[in-house]
Amino acid sequence: MKTDLSGQGLEPSIGSASAVAEAPTLPAVYLHPGQLFVAAGPVAVTTILGSCVAVCIWDGMLGIGGINHYLLPCGLRTASTGLRYGNVAIEFLLEKLGRAGARVSNLRAKLFGGACVLDAMRGKEGHLGDKNVEMPRKTLAAVEIPIVASDVGGPRGRKLIFHPHDGSARVKLL
Repeated sequence: MKTDLSGQGLEPSIGSASAVAEAPTLPAVYLHPGQLFVAAGPVAVTTILGSCVAVCIWDGMLGIGGINHYLLPCGLRTASTGLRYGNVAIEFLLEKLGRAGARVSNLRAKLFGGACVLDAMRGKEGHLGDKNVEMPRKTLAAVEIPIVASDVGGPRGRKLIFHPHDGSARVKLL
């Protein structure tokens, strides 16, 4: 299920070489599954999503933001499981944003991923991608952080580039 993202800081991928050459070069970070990243300055964070989900949260007033990339919706917070679970990854992301100085009242979120990449599960309710998307919707609503955009579901993975300092994002379907 996709949300209309026009005018919400989500841009389609840029196809022409000239357009790419004009874009300013930012420090780049690649985010692996089970990781998160928080920054208080301009940086481009890239990740690849299938049924996994990335929750992007930022404070646009202070230019502080972060992203996580989790594999499963819920699990226990242990040293060995790390940030593979959405409930743990969101909790850690909010903690790190708070320590960086972000204010809860300024926070906004975007969700990406949650595809149904297995042919056998397509067209069925409750596949892993659906569960991965539902969990942050409930969690963020409970702490009153609005989700202002999302690009979730469907049968294809995504390449995401997120700019934590201003909340802008670009998505390319794979």
